[in-house]
Amino acid sequence: MQKFLSTDEGTYLVKLARRAVRTFLTEGRRIKTPRNAPQKLLERRGVFVTISKYIVDEETDIRWKILRGCVGYPEPIMPLVEATISSAIDAATEDPRFPSLVPTELNQVLFEVSVLGNISEISVKKPEEYLDVIRLGIDGLILKTSYTSAIVLPQHAVEYGFDVEQYLAYLAAKAGLPPDGWRYPHVKLYRFTAEIYSEIEPNGPVIERRPDLGVRAYR
Repeated sequence: MQKFLSTDEGTYLVKLARRAVRTFLTEGRRIKTPRNAPQKLLERRGVFVTISKYIVDEETDIRWKILRGCVGYPEPIMPLVEATISSAIDAATEDPRFPSLVPTELNQVLFEVSVLGNISEISVKKPEEYLDVIRLGIDGLILKTSYTSAIVLPQHAVEYGFDVEQYLAYLAAKAGLPPDGWRYPHVKLYRFTAEIYSEIEPNGPVIERRPDLGVRAYR
């Protein structure tokens, strides 16, 4: 996969996401596109921002995370910095699965930014062939029908320990279909790659995550 972001640019986006949410929660305003934003980050790209609750067991020092919000734009409809700001605020306040984040939680959560590559349809002759061509930890997936759709990011397969069939069942369930709904003839599947940058602790250093290598930042 050809890289779009440098480590510094990925770090910039994660810190921008956190700053956007902090400003919105504490001052009630959306920050504007920074004047010093790297030129590359003004290009239009799809992006998702994930916010996770960071938990540490003090007795064992085992660390893990729990999803707190995830929102984004699969399609490149706006400049990346603007999409990151908007996605971060919406992940904190508009994800219908969770109550809005409050300022006291800011030091208890992790920010992660996934910058999406191009989306392409997966062409197969029969649905069973999906099991052979989907790459765990590399391919994010989009399922579409005439009446529903769903998306999963590539890191989810590794985080949840899925094999390919479980990954597809999870995607189908997100779209409101039965676990084998990905086999339906009217279903179309698309894939994309993503460059993923994440805090390793709240307000902490940012790393590039490589789920295709089986790397898990947390338990």
